Amino acid sequence: MMQLRDWIVGAIGAVVGAFGLLSLIGLLPFELSRTALVWISAIAALILLYATIVEITNSNVVGTASLIVFFISSIVILFPILYSFGWVGSWGEFKWLGETSYKLILIVQGFFLMIATFAMEL
Repeated sequence: MMQLRDWIVGAIGAVVGAFGLLSLIGLLPFELSRTALVWISAIAALILLYATIVEITNSNVVGTASLIVFFISSIVILFPILYSFGWVGSWGEFKWLGETSYKLILIVQGFFLMIATFAMEL
């Protein structure tokens, strides 16, 4: 039976994915900075980690794919955050990754969060 937590994760995934998609194609009336995109993606990654843990404890194969997406997105997100605190050198800023990369990460995270809505109950 679907629980409220499943629907909340799915709704957050839909909002994150739509936000990434709409900002990618330029339909948002405002433009966010790269730092804001990194922090939004970091929060979505934490929610994805929660959903991944639930999926894996339910012996779901989708949890493995979600875990891989979490690790890849976390590496790309973690270093710019550590750079903003001054804990890593200038190499951690990842200037070679543009805003488009973070928007694509938001879309992928939103997609996997929407999948987690149903995968957490399998």
